[in-house]
Amino acid sequence: MYGFGFDMYYLVLVLPCVLFAMWAQWKVNSTFDRYSAVYSRRGITAAQAAAAVLRANGVPGVAVEHIAGKLTDHYDPRANVIRLSDAVYNSTSVASIGVACHEAGHAVQYARNYAPIHLRAAIVPLTNIGSALSMPLILLGFFINISGLITIGIAAFGLSTLFQLITLPVELDASRRALAAIEGSAILEGEEVQQARRTLWAAAMTYVAALAVSLAQLLRLVLIFGRRSRD
Repeated sequence: MYGFGFDMYYLVLVLPCVLFAMWAQWKVNSTFDRYSAVYSRRGITAAQAAAAVLRANGVPGVAVEHIAGKLTDHYDPRANVIRLSDAVYNSTSVASIGVACHEAGHAVQYARNYAPIHLRAAIVPLTNIGSALSMPLILLGFFINISGLITIGIAAFGLSTLFQLITLPVELDASRRALAAIEGSAILEGEEVQQARRTLWAAAMTYVAALAVSLAQLLRLVLIFGRRSRD
């Protein structure tokens, strides 16, 4: 079956990864909600915690700003700004502090010239183009029976998989830097550190799941159209 519906490869390869991704998203939301109700004994806000991570790593000049939304937190390297969401910025919860320190970890990565994060930023334009063109090229190649177009389309899809592959260690490293600063600067204490660790671990699982889905879909495309070529 060469279509893009519920073929054998989708059921065997992609669907389990999609279910894993759904679980990972539920896990990160439930873990964040759970530890959003646990407030740090020091009473430090997430914005203050992010600033503390920057100071602990000797990274000056990074602003910490508020942004609307839930879990819309991110570091913008172009503006050199950490943006923290409604649920995080002024919160003193363990979960919010973990998220804010993770974003500060990304700022530290740029300041330290951490190679994978620069590589990820460099391939974003190619990834966006590949994502937009991959399926149209595959479908066009299929319908007009030009295998070269299909190969180019699969390669374009592979750029998205490459992006996810690079993203995973970037996110894990940011969490590692965050937790090191949380402990080293005593931003959190005792069990609070483990609770922040669990929050960041749950977030990391979403990146693992995204990579798994992308790899499974890429393998599915290769198997479908490799089989078609042999036939």
